[in-house]
Amino acid sequence: MAKPADVSDTNWDSEVLGQDKPVLVDFWAPWCGPCRMVGPIVEELADEYAGKVEFRKLNTDDNPRTAAKYGIRSIPTLLVFKSGEPVGQIIGFRPKTDLKKRLDAVLD
Repeated sequence: MAKPADVSDTNWDSEVLGQDKPVLVDFWAPWCGPCRMVGPIVEELADEYAGKVEFRKLNTDDNPRTAAKYGIRSIPTLLVFKSGEPVGQIIGFRPKTDLKKRLDAVLD
């Protein structure tokens, strides 16, 4: 089972911006209820899109610099990066079907 890898302020460039494949980053915090609802969906997507999309999680409490750099004001926020640039953003809880549509659009 693929699991999103944790990413931090220190390894952000290599783990997200330097990837050849699109990367979905889940900006979250342990105290956030909706984040705990999105987490399992992101894990399911990591399995379904294995080999096509990389999945990362960034704890915004522990990594405020990266969260601030991308203007994350509300969590959960999912950002999709392609070639090191953000190409999609989803704020708040969304059903799995919505997340799949966004990922499929990036892959086309």
